[in-house]
Amino acid sequence: MDAFEKVRTKLETQPQEEYEIINAEIKHGGFVYYQEGCCLVRSKDEEADSDNYEVLFNLEELKLDQPFIDCIRVAPDEKYVAAKIRTEESEASTCVVVKLSDQPVMEASFPNVSSLEWVKDEEDEDVLFYTFQRNLRCHDVYRATFGDNKRNERFYTEKDPSYFVFLYLTKDSRFLTINIMNKTTSEVWLIDGLSPWDPPVLLQKRIPGVLYYVEHRDDELYILTNVGEPTEFKLMRTAADTPAIMNWDLFFTMKKNTKVIDLDMFKDHCVLFLKHSNLLYVNVIGLADDSVRSLKLPPWACGFIMDTNSDPKNCPFQLCSPIRPPKYYTYKFAEGKLFEETGHEDPITKTSRVLRLEAKSKDGKLVPMTIFHKTDSEDLQKKPLLVHVYGAYGMDLKMNFRPERRVLVDDGWILAYCHVRGGGELGLQWHADGRLTKKLNGLADLEACIKTLHSQGFSQPSLTTLTAFSAGGVLVGALCNSNPELLKAVTLEAPFLDVLNTMMDTTLPLTLEEIEEWGNPSSDEKHRNYIKRYCPYQNIKAQHYPSIHITAYENDERVPLKGIVNYTEKLKEAIMEHAKEAGEGSQTPNIILDIQPGGNHVIEDSHKKITAQIKFLYEELGLDNTSVFENLKKYLKF
Repeated sequence: MDAFEKVRTKLETQPQEEYEIINAEIKHGGFVYYQEGCCLVRSKDEEADSDNYEVLFNLEELKLDQPFIDCIRVAPDEKYVAAKIRTEESEASTCVVVKLSDQPVMEASFPNVSSLEWVKDEEDEDVLFYTFQRNLRCHDVYRATFGDNKRNERFYTEKDPSYFVFLYLTKDSRFLTINIMNKTTSEVWLIDGLSPWDPPVLLQKRIPGVLYYVEHRDDELYILTNVGEPTEFKLMRTAADTPAIMNWDLFFTMKKNTKVIDLDMFKDHCVLFLKHSNLLYVNVIGLADDSVRSLKLPPWACGFIMDTNSDPKNCPFQLCSPIRPPKYYTYKFAEGKLFEETGHEDPITKTSRVLRLEAKSKDGKLVPMTIFHKTDSEDLQKKPLLVHVYGAYGMDLKMNFRPERRVLVDDGWILAYCHVRGGGELGLQWHADGRLTKKLNGLADLEACIKTLHSQGFSQPSLTTLTAFSAGGVLVGALCNSNPELLKAVTLEAPFLDVLNTMMDTTLPLTLEEIEEWGNPSSDEKHRNYIKRYCPYQNIKAQHYPSIHITAYENDERVPLKGIVNYTEKLKEAIMEHAKEAGEGSQTPNIILDIQPGGNHVIEDSHKKITAQIKFLYEELGLDNTSVFENLKKYLKF
């Protein structure tokens, strides 16, 4: 708790580029391993918040621009530590292995590592398993040893280019799982943690449309899967020596409209982190008696932050919202109670409101929305509104704490998060109803959300703005084509705007992986014609448009810059044509393309991007930005 207070103090007083918090900390034995400045360090658990730490590796040795650690793994007997290091300029990661001794030394480094885990073999030798990623594709699994018996070998390669491979070590370290997935199907191979050189064992061959993930406890496998009806996630279990699907027994089912966020396994309990009807819950299942305790979490909470935890008696986690910093909670199994961090109460709880409303889409579906505004706001119809949307890949709309969102609410803005179909907020079916030839459902949902907000007194079109990143740009761009009168201004970051041409180009690294989401227009005429109906680039026409600010990245491999540039040029031509038809006196929207250097996809903490977007929104709405930039100085360095 003291550590969290220190973080909060830094967050409130230091520039954002100095307080950036990376969740790369791990406890092992009596030590905590983490990043301090430009170094990988460790300190004794009880001294983790002091300056008494041991430097293990200086990241500057890699000669990278502002490197940071985003993953740390410690070998079982603490002879080695592996850290995955990257920069904001690229998605490529380097894995550094450090030998722990009186004088720590870098033992090895591996480029382009995606996931990594340690296992100890029969000879008490530490074996590092890692996956190799090239051009955003991850198909190869390696294992390596160090010291006198140094070796490095590839032992698994996935042949299907539409799948992605990642590693996961079960909570009890009994099995290392090789997870092979695309957007709708998965397959898991097990590596015995007691004999990691043995060939991996297939748990269940991939079945189209079936997803599953594996945990282990007391010679039993616990399997989170969507197999069977309904096709939502449920928890099943089987003996570890009979893992095939015909032996899976149903153990726990979720309520309708439930998204499984995460699962954590303990000696006598299984903890499920859930989102049900847009509210957060924790379900604690007693494995001895199959008892279930469901805990409804505070209504202000919008997201979980999971803690790496080795304490068998407690389950810690954090809750957050877009306008409230994370707050610690701990479920204590012995007491059977949930305890929250005590002390300073964030004033935002009294100065703001969070509302959960629903909009009725044109086919009758109820679409959840989460809304934030100041408690003392009067005449909300005259307040500016910033709408957020994503709606793809079954992923939830990001609702982690962002200081710039808090500043907007403090300055009188309304924030609305629209959980449209295509996302995952209401479970797997919610995603299925917004992908492939149902993608237009997401567009209808977004339109319904904005119209509902206006009809219920939240802002008006002349004060309404819309923001999205990456795949969220598809729905935003489509709405700008179909209903531009609903909006005044739009901000987009690394937006996907040319769906058709991108999905027709099979040389791009993610095209084959993305077919499950967008379809295959190269070989399927139905998919091609359907994409043409909503693709933002394909449907630009000479008409009124809101002003649009686009942030793009020069070497972005996920959303090629070419498609964004082509969209921007075509849009400007259509606007000029409309201006000629409308004659003198017509107002021309501003279209800004801000191309940033680097090869990352989205740089969330870029203060340059944040200030540019906020400045754009205030100018387009004709608002005084003096106070908002004064407040932002708490977080951003100008």
